[in-house]
Amino acid sequence: MTPDMELALAARAENIAIVRHALGGLGEAFAIPEPKLSDIRLAVTEACANVVVHAYPDGHEGQMEIAASMEDEALTVLVRDWGRGIGPRPDSPGLGLGLSLIAALAETVQLGHNSDEHTEVRMTFALSDAVPSMSGHGA
Repeated sequence: MTPDMELALAARAENIAIVRHALGGLGEAFAIPEPKLSDIRLAVTEACANVVVHAYPDGHEGQMEIAASMEDEALTVLVRDWGRGIGPRPDSPGLGLGLSLIAALAETVQLGHNSDEHTEVRMTFALSDAVPSMSGHGA
C-alpha cells in the first residue's frame, strides 16, 4: 500500500515542526477533528523527538522517515530511523516518558526493527468516531 504522506528529513529538532505541519495538512485532507489531530501530532512529535535525541548519540546527523496511511477509518503513522535502536540509556536527557505518552495517545503502538534493521515506531489512531462517513455524500 502506498502511504498517503511520506517525509524523509534530517533528524534535527527544527524538522519536527515540518512533521507537525504536514500532519495538519493530512488532518485537513481527511477531516480529522482538532482534538484527535492534536493527539496524533503530540504522539508523532514524541516519536520524532526520540529519534532526534536518542537515535544518533555519536553526534553524526542521521535521517528520520515518517509515513502515514489511512485505511479502514484508522490512521497509521510510522516513524523510522537508522540509529542505535530502542533501549535503555542511562545518560538520557529526557524524563523517559515519551513512549508512555505515545502509548496513551495511540490505539496501538509497535516498536521494533524492519527487515533492513531500521528502528520503527508504528502508531495507529482509530478515527471511526472522528472522521465523517463518505457514504451518503455525492452520487
